[in-house]
Amino acid sequence: MDKKRRTLLQAGMIAGGTGAFALGYADPVNKAVKGLLNGTSGVPTNDAIAGNALQPEFMIAPNGELTMAEHQVVSPVQCFGCWTQCGLRARVDTQGNKVLRIAGNPYHPLSNPKAPAQETPVRQVFTQLAGEAGLEHRSTACARGAALGEQLQSPYRLTRILKRAGKRGEGKWQSIGFEQLLQEVVEGGDLFGEGHVDGLRAIRDLNTPVDADNPEFGPRANQLLVTNAGDEGRDSFLKRFVFNSFGTRNFGHHGSYCGFGFRAGSGAVFNDLKKFAHGKPDWDHARFVLCIGTSPAQAGNPFKRQGRQLAHARSEGGLDYVVVAPTLPNSISRQNEERGRWVPIKPATDDALALALIRWLMENDGINQPYLAQPGPAAQAAAGEPSHSNATHLVIQAPHPQAGRFLTAADLDMGDADTQLVVDAESGELMPHTSARPAALWVERTVTIKGVPVQVTSSLQCLKRSALQKSLTDYSQDCGVPVNIIEGLGRELKRHGRQAVVDAHGGMMSGNAFYTAFAVLTLNTLLGNINARGGLAPGAGGVSSVEKGPRYDLVNFDGKIAPKGLFLSRNRFAYENSSEYKRKLAAGESPYPARAPWFSFSAPLLTEHLAAAFSGYPYRLKAWISHMTNPLYGIGGAQHFLGEQLKDPAKLPLFIAVDGFINETTALADYIVPDTLAYESWGFTKPWGGVPQKTTTARWPVVTPATPQLPNGDHVGLESFIINLAKRMALPGFGDNAISDHQGKRHGLHRSSDFYLRAAANLAFAGQPVPDASADDLLLTNAARLMPLIGETLAPEERRKAGFILSRGGRFAPFEQGWEGELMKNRVANTLCIWNPTIGSSIHSMTGEKLPGCATQFGARFADGSPMRDHYPESQWPLLVTSYKSHLMSSSSIGAERLRMIHPENPISINRRDAERAGIQHGQPVRLLTPGGRVEGIALVRDGIVEGAVAIEHGYGHTELGARAHLVDGEPMAANPRLGAGVNLNDLGLMDPTRKEVANVWLDWTSGAAVRQGLPARIEAV
Repeated sequence: MDKKRRTLLQAGMIAGGTGAFALGYADPVNKAVKGLLNGTSGVPTNDAIAGNALQPEFMIAPNGELTMAEHQVVSPVQCFGCWTQCGLRARVDTQGNKVLRIAGNPYHPLSNPKAPAQETPVRQVFTQLAGEAGLEHRSTACARGAALGEQLQSPYRLTRILKRAGKRGEGKWQSIGFEQLLQEVVEGGDLFGEGHVDGLRAIRDLNTPVDADNPEFGPRANQLLVTNAGDEGRDSFLKRFVFNSFGTRNFGHHGSYCGFGFRAGSGAVFNDLKKFAHGKPDWDHARFVLCIGTSPAQAGNPFKRQGRQLAHARSEGGLDYVVVAPTLPNSISRQNEERGRWVPIKPATDDALALALIRWLMENDGINQPYLAQPGPAAQAAAGEPSHSNATHLVIQAPHPQAGRFLTAADLDMGDADTQLVVDAESGELMPHTSARPAALWVERTVTIKGVPVQVTSSLQCLKRSALQKSLTDYSQDCGVPVNIIEGLGRELKRHGRQAVVDAHGGMMSGNAFYTAFAVLTLNTLLGNINARGGLAPGAGGVSSVEKGPRYDLVNFDGKIAPKGLFLSRNRFAYENSSEYKRKLAAGESPYPARAPWFSFSAPLLTEHLAAAFSGYPYRLKAWISHMTNPLYGIGGAQHFLGEQLKDPAKLPLFIAVDGFINETTALADYIVPDTLAYESWGFTKPWGGVPQKTTTARWPVVTPATPQLPNGDHVGLESFIINLAKRMALPGFGDNAISDHQGKRHGLHRSSDFYLRAAANLAFAGQPVPDASADDLLLTNAARLMPLIGETLAPEERRKAGFILSRGGRFAPFEQGWEGELMKNRVANTLCIWNPTIGSSIHSMTGEKLPGCATQFGARFADGSPMRDHYPESQWPLLVTSYKSHLMSSSSIGAERLRMIHPENPISINRRDAERAGIQHGQPVRLLTPGGRVEGIALVRDGIVEGAVAIEHGYGHTELGARAHLVDGEPMAANPRLGAGVNLNDLGLMDPTRKEVANVWLDWTSGAAVRQGLPARIEAV
């Protein structure tokens, strides 16, 4: 055997074992070997040294002059390989209308941690990428970002409008024209020979209640659901239609089955249960980071940026970090074991570890008492603290009917109801929280409210009471982390103080997701690190609003309406305010349990939307417009439960999908509108967190879309569909005179560019206007191709400034503006919550229990409050399934051939001892079973997973996205069964056995977030 080939084979065996290697990796390694020896897959290379690499995107002459490759430009773009949405640069072949290569946008802080000033000319910035200077100024893309450009020419992509030609899910379609699409979805009719279907015109009834017995449900217009994957830059456009033009209340996205458990818990800490604010470590200055439920450089957001920061901090700075996870993460290796350590933990038990650390810090003088003693903004300022909390505020205790809220000045006739009372640390007397002096931390006393004695307890005392419910030994037994390790983590947090940070993200998605995240993030408040340099840093957000800016109002318009009624997912509305509750009381019945959970403090939940609609509680849907969403793949158990019901048009009569591909959910649609992809579309985004400088990314079409072109020059996609749909229905906010400018003039909204170019003008003129783009800027980035369209749309003084935004790929504050001395410049002003009174005043609709307003360990529970193990005992289901993120694959990238050939499938990881007990050998086919499903895959027996856990890498196990052939006009679309390789953990999701009347899959009992960590399971050899 050839020596090079033998070496690769040995490496493959070490990485995956002979069984897994032979089954899953032989073909890609064979091709890799051919490439090494003979060129790419056996074809001789173009150059003996450079192989088949592209010619450089530009050359630097000896005199320092930059020259672009012929017929090529380098345009700024936005990535959609994951939800970080980095700013990238695309090398575009202008003659072939192709993206040749993707790298990082050097202006963008998500791709270049120390980006140059945005005013720096493009030519100068491009020149800095070359030579020795390129090492300092290098701006890169991750593997996903570099590979996903091939989706533009993917054989699995949709470029025609499709109407189903058989039953839902059969995979039979006919192509139709744009006008037929609009006619049928607007007017309805007997569209499929299955009976009459109401069109959108009939559904948009803003006056008739959807249920006369429950007027709080709102009008029949709420029977339209619109969803998207998340805000990838087009939310402001889509919500304009959903809420204010059509008038439905129901809009949802993937957050509830991605990271909402973390975001909800974070929102409770940040006192923001509307936008669910969160923060990320200040990696540039932190000295110790404890990651729980996330792994830097592998998961979390911003994925790529924090990977670079981590690498720099651990090699050049003084950063130590620990990752707590059931599986050994890629961010820990033997190469950095002096700085990075792994602490194994049982899946879905992070709440036990967090409460143990809270207890240890309290008992070992590890909390920042001077910080916590400041009761409000005035005291914070006087003490020079970075933020303040409600640790000293007094919580009314049971049996008072308003237990859980704070004691206010109005209660004792000392002032108004907005002023909370605290105890003066010096005098022991009650005082307003607005006082500029410290308050007592540990308080339990009795006050008199309206002649009745009432017990009150400080927030911090409530938290201590919660943490002391168990000993460190008990917590250790619950989570599997030894007591000495818990104590060691506590000592590290105490030693580093404000330069210690506790980070979390999507790994919080367990059967107690909300309270787990609440507990983990409370550790930061106890350390006093929020807003502090080296602590937990809130995201700076966007440079400014692009929707309602100095040039154009893209929010308000004539005829604008406000949606009314109850969200389909029963969120942001207390069950106690419902007609159902009131009817039960009037009948003398106990109002609890409700028919299904109500989530009074949660965002709209796509985890509940479909189950609610299919059961008719609170009401049914008549239509669904889905943009890029794939809940049947992403929600545990949804494929089996919701997918079967979605196949029945009687359950949901009209299903319209807008997408560039057919995924597991859109395969059941009635119509599919082909969408423009990331490098063909418009959009404005801001980083989710972790970026200390204000940043707004601007995305624009750097290549001509592959979808059909309409007579007005627009291309079929989300925007053109919505615009023409609204115009056909004569809805407000679209068509003639839909947009007003700063001088009161009106402009039409007929094309996608009518909206987004005006958003670019708003961004350009916000605050201090940006300079004009030079002709050279526009030519080098090919923003010049848009100048004729800009000339038609914008005022003369706006054109070159909008060109400046487009040539940079957004607008970015200077790097230096991230900090002010020892503080973050963009700081959280809210009172941080040790006790959240909104949560503490809420009642769980299924049990009638008052929710605790502070971090509390509940463990994995079902909706009725019963522990998961009461239903699925360890004796029958000895293992717990957990997921982890891939460096390479996302839930929608399986069709990217370059990624798939590197990592074509995912194994099922199992601890060596568990494998021995089950008689399983490394590389052997196995069957993994849960109460909700089963999958078969290849066993990866390893020591890098905690005993009792089974781990599955996310992003595999597809049944669509090119894995199955669909027939269009009788001809098969391209398909490759290998795209379905591997397993999808969500096929193992289970139903909540306690939801008898309105069935649904297992969700976090308080927030409604999907459960994907800690599924009970057993494994067997096949």
